Amino acid sequence: MYDKQPYIPVSSSGEECTRGWAAIGRVLRDSVDRQRRVICIECYPGVLVEGVRSELMAQLQPALVISAEDFLQPAETLNRKFAPLLTGDPVFGVMSEIEIEDYFDREKLLQARHSLAQATGTILVIGTGAVLVCGQPDVLVYADMARWEIQQRQRRNEIGNLGANNLDERPSEKYKRGFFLDWRAADRLKRQIWNRIEYMLDTNDRLSPNMISGESMRRGLSIATCRPFRVVPFFDPGPWGGHWMEEVCDLRQDAANHAWCFDCVPEENSLLMGFGDARVEIPAINLVFAHPRELLGDFIFSRLGAEFPIRFDFLDTMGGGNLSLQVHPLTSYIRERFGMAYTQDESYYMLDAGDDACVYLGLKESIGPQAMLRDLAAAQEGGPAFNAESYVNMWPAKKHDHFLIPAGTVHCSGRNSMVLEISATPYIFTFKLWDWGRLGLDGRPRPIHLEHGAANIQWDRTTSWVRRCLINRVVEVAKGDGWREERTGLHELEFIETRRHWFTGAVPHHTGGTVNVLNLVEGEEAIIESPQGAFAPFVVHYAETFIVPAQVGAYTIRPHGTAEGRLCATVKAFVRQDRAMQEIKA
Repeated sequence: MYDKQPYIPVSSSGEECTRGWAAIGRVLRDSVDRQRRVICIECYPGVLVEGVRSELMAQLQPALVISAEDFLQPAETLNRKFAPLLTGDPVFGVMSEIEIEDYFDREKLLQARHSLAQATGTILVIGTGAVLVCGQPDVLVYADMARWEIQQRQRRNEIGNLGANNLDERPSEKYKRGFFLDWRAADRLKRQIWNRIEYMLDTNDRLSPNMISGESMRRGLSIATCRPFRVVPFFDPGPWGGHWMEEVCDLRQDAANHAWCFDCVPEENSLLMGFGDARVEIPAINLVFAHPRELLGDFIFSRLGAEFPIRFDFLDTMGGGNLSLQVHPLTSYIRERFGMAYTQDESYYMLDAGDDACVYLGLKESIGPQAMLRDLAAAQEGGPAFNAESYVNMWPAKKHDHFLIPAGTVHCSGRNSMVLEISATPYIFTFKLWDWGRLGLDGRPRPIHLEHGAANIQWDRTTSWVRRCLINRVVEVAKGDGWREERTGLHELEFIETRRHWFTGAVPHHTGGTVNVLNLVEGEEAIIESPQGAFAPFVVHYAETFIVPAQVGAYTIRPHGTAEGRLCATVKAFVRQDRAMQEIKA
């Protein structure tokens, strides 16, 4: 029953959505006259600009076409310019304040603006940075792109990076450059022009494009902040991947395995908006940009800005292998080295577990740090395999166990586990210490970051401390008719709190002024309702993650459908409004 295409209903009529190039061309033709003659198609990096340009030229028959890519600085110049931000590391770069303007030759832009001012007739300006050429276009269209589709195009070598001339580069390198450069800059430009967008163009399916008005898009996002909703999940194989999700989430078994599911990572996931039977896909991060206070709450927004702080994802090793042994950076380290405001504190909630499931967590008592680092380095250099069991605790794991993992703690999930990972958002900063001697799916060794890891391992987090502080810290905090609430974590060092509710009846919830993220971890189906009827009842199924915006306030959850009368459970995560959170920006 897991819904892989959840959507936000915006309108019962499909008339607000224009479908297909011919219809899109008609709408844009009708939007121009003698006073409105410049049509700007601003494109997110990853849009297949040449294809869009070809289709629109056929439909519009413009007197002049200006391609923004013609005014980019040479690839060699950009590579030198951005080298300090990309570093020489295959995974990690440095977060920066880069802008789209930084990619362009200023003299060429000035010449393009002069040519545009002298031109007559309908003019089409298109590409990433097109709005820099025309400034205040008569018609502004934004061609947006889902992050997951961008990754697929990178892997198929259909696209390179903005101005990089790197079509044949490894997908991981293109992703890295996108993450640290292109997407940061494009998002900043998108936010600057957001309220000026007249049309939103969805070309995720290149053969079946959809277009809605900017007004419809903004209305749809406003609707999303007033009700529970889900983002569109995506699934990916991995060298340690398993097969649990294939059955529970009804996935096509056309890959070796399914290791990951990004079930709630708004920077990576997308939103589907429903207009009758039409669906328009946009990046979920647009909602964070457009309505940060309504979605996140004033408390989070005042400290983190328009950053969605909570991440839910699945790690499936059922029938697979161990995750890489790893550690996440301390907050001070990630700030100083990578420019991130906060780090990836996390936890493993066990959705399911085999009889031999385990979690590697924390170090054994009285181990020698130098001996462990020496053995890790030797294994990485082709020596004997690292004997993780000699240094790292292996804890047996069963369904509904919760393991807390504050940054600096050595950890990984073992095989035959189905993990709901609940964490803060900067997921790209994982320091692998040992990957069990295996290769990635591309046949290459996976990057190991032993130097970074060694600088962050907290050597005093040993067996007794882990047992006392990080495993199943379950405390009942409230109960009512047909429900009970338990605190399951996270550790005091982490700014995210989690609560588990077991219920056979309706459970009262309240956002408390911050965004709530929940997953139905037990039971086939549940329904979320507003006590005041403020939003339409919202149904979720087993293992589905959903978001309740801060401004929703009160809501209830109860069993629904075939689950009525049966025991259900949710896990809820939210940001603690206490000293731990306040210290993030200290």
